[in-house]
Amino acid sequence: MSMNKSGGNMYDWVTHTWNTVKGQCPHGCTYCYMRRWGDQPPARFDERELRTNLGRGNKIFVGSSCDLFAAEIPIAWINATLQHCYADHYENTYVFQSKNPQRMIDLVKIHRDNWKPYGGDKTPTYIGTTIESNIHHAAMGTAPHPYKRARAFEHAPVSLIKFVTVEPIMDFDPDTLAGLIIGAGPRQVNIGADSRQESQRDLPEPTTHKIVQLIEQLVSANIEVKQKTNLRRLMT
Repeated sequence: MSMNKSGGNMYDWVTHTWNTVKGQCPHGCTYCYMRRWGDQPPARFDERELRTNLGRGNKIFVGSSCDLFAAEIPIAWINATLQHCYADHYENTYVFQSKNPQRMIDLVKIHRDNWKPYGGDKTPTYIGTTIESNIHHAAMGTAPHPYKRARAFEHAPVSLIKFVTVEPIMDFDPDTLAGLIIGAGPRQVNIGADSRQESQRDLPEPTTHKIVQLIEQLVSANIEVKQKTNLRRLMT
């Protein structure tokens, strides 16, 4: 098995993606990009991926196709994945993202701290969470409420570099959402829109004015804001 070269569709600074857990994400978000490949089988652990040589000096998005830290994912699968990342001394930059960030923070911290004596401080670890709105819209499926995601990030250790993704952005209250994100303390916020074909778009989307308000408040808080190309559709 092997890593996949990243096409830069989500984060252009990521060089590779690597997935040990494959199949249907337990959260069941209606807009999940994996749905474009049709119905997925139940989530499963692909042990063959543990033979993957992760190399050195790469920026690897681990768990890009299924939320590795969803509550329904067995902890043994997560530990085996993190063990391969950290204990084998590959010295890569790892990127993790979850809508169940407290579990992600707890487990990544344990493995990264255990790796520190062997070079764990040589490359950074990025953790991200998705906060599409301050409102828990039905399209978010069974994912934890955005408030819980933001609150978990507030207390993440400083050794983990935090970012927030607002994609696909859904209707929100500008002041409330800005407060949630600023309180979470991310270094960077990525904002994007529903990238599905027009006939498939059914999300409650915000006005241009709300998006501008949000961006202005985040920038005023010295947070780097990256507007994805697909956001242009909502900015006219």
